[in-house]
Amino acid sequence: MMPLVTAGPRKSLRRVLEDFGPTLLDLVHGDAQSDRAVGGVVIHDPRDEPAYPQHAIVLGIALYDADGIAGLLRDLGAHDAAALVVRAPVEDTPGIAAAARESGVALLALTPGAAWSQLAAMLRTLITEGDVGDAGSETLGGVPSGDLFALANAVATLLDAPITIEDRQSRILAFSGRQDEADYSRVATILARKVPEGYLRIYDDRGVFGELYRSDRPVMVSPATVEEGETALPRAAIAVRAGGEILGSMWAAVKEPLSPAREEAFREAAQLVALHMLRVRAGADAENRLRADLVTTVLEGGRGAGDALDRLGLVHEPTVVIALGLAPGGAADHAFVAAERERLAGALAIHLNAVQPRSAVALLGEVAYAIVPVPDGPAAGRERARQIASSFLERTGSRVPAVIGIGSTATEPGALGRSRANADRALRVLFSGQVAKRVAVIADVQIEALLLEMRDLAAANGDELLGSIARLVAYDAKHQSSLVETLRAWLDAFGDIVAASSSLFVHPNTFRYRIRRVAEVSGIDLQDPAERFAAMVQLRLMRPAPHSADGSRAAGRPE
Repeated sequence: MMPLVTAGPRKSLRRVLEDFGPTLLDLVHGDAQSDRAVGGVVIHDPRDEPAYPQHAIVLGIALYDADGIAGLLRDLGAHDAAALVVRAPVEDTPGIAAAARESGVALLALTPGAAWSQLAAMLRTLITEGDVGDAGSETLGGVPSGDLFALANAVATLLDAPITIEDRQSRILAFSGRQDEADYSRVATILARKVPEGYLRIYDDRGVFGELYRSDRPVMVSPATVEEGETALPRAAIAVRAGGEILGSMWAAVKEPLSPAREEAFREAAQLVALHMLRVRAGADAENRLRADLVTTVLEGGRGAGDALDRLGLVHEPTVVIALGLAPGGAADHAFVAAERERLAGALAIHLNAVQPRSAVALLGEVAYAIVPVPDGPAAGRERARQIASSFLERTGSRVPAVIGIGSTATEPGALGRSRANADRALRVLFSGQVAKRVAVIADVQIEALLLEMRDLAAANGDELLGSIARLVAYDAKHQSSLVETLRAWLDAFGDIVAASSSLFVHPNTFRYRIRRVAEVSGIDLQDPAERFAAMVQLRLMRPAPHSADGSRAAGRPE
């Protein structure tokens, strides 16, 4: 049985420091042995008011001045945060020390050169934020199932050498402690979460990867240097396989060749790493399926909605459903569109994880739905959801025609079905092109949604356009005139002849003549409010009128 190192609980602050320090993180203030659970990772934005999960690790990006750090520490203490991370070096003032002591929030410093996005990704991997339906303390080889960081530390103890576990693209999946005992290339690899290109070219030129993937035994790799005067350690590397599939590799920075006993232990460890990597992959697939099932249950309402919402951690606060879809009329390649939907759904999950933790996202059919906790009160909830959706679409850009519909605020689990229906209605309005927006809240487009539903009802009943508007449509078709368009412009301008004629680029006198013909042909009493309203509704229910060759609009036709 492989001897294991003692590590803190997987979601504890002590475990974070054991796995990431001192390569990435240094403790400035706080208890390095704290087993306090970490509940999530939040990026601090001074212009926003994020929702903090319990015992959050907060990333203080662009926070450098001592007063700002001290002030945020005190604020985070009120939110029961676990730690604040700022960029090193930190000006350790008495004010910062007092704030850390009074708040109980640990202050950590991120190594210069390390990327915030990479730290956030590794922290979320380590603490498995977003676990749904945790199966418990299943182990493989004495290591918690799927915990590659604990496994890397175990192998490092076994070989007495710092370890990295990498995928087929030489990206870091996990690493052990003691990386400061290695060399410059290893530190650069950890900071970048990927082996730098210069070293990869050297390994390729030497045929290292070919030899590595052909052998089931460890391969000794001589030191590789890129910079003049750089010193480096040799590596012992071994491929990680599952049957005939290469999952990745494991690398040890060693000072001398492995003894036969350690070489055999390294080979056995690679087999255990393969089991864990398969467990991670299977677990991610199973979690995604479970999350999609829970989100579906919640959105459909009914008896199981409350329990599903509780398992998602969203049962005790107001929520809103947002629906993300791709506007029709884009790429015809169905495989490409499906891949884009999955990419956007994943990007939305990452975005919400940063700005509104505990949100739940699932791709259901052609729409990605998110259940998002929002501030209490319909107005505040709508505005928060609008900000989140707009920020996401700004980040993703306009390359893909994505739009987001936002439903009504739900104050109880049973109301989420209605919120989902309203999000779908808002999304449909965006798809119809009736509003020139990429984000729509149902409260803002309710009339447009109702008109679309009235069209559906008319089509289902086989209704045809009758009465005064039908007479205008028939007259326009026979005489190639534009009486329907004239009436629409007049109604839109509240009877203002000058404004209406200007919108159609005709002389006011010409427009007056046309509007008289409208009254004569249709029989509409334009002075009667009820008849004007009926005409407006019928015109709204007609399909948008296509443009003719001369730029004018022909009469529309009913749905």
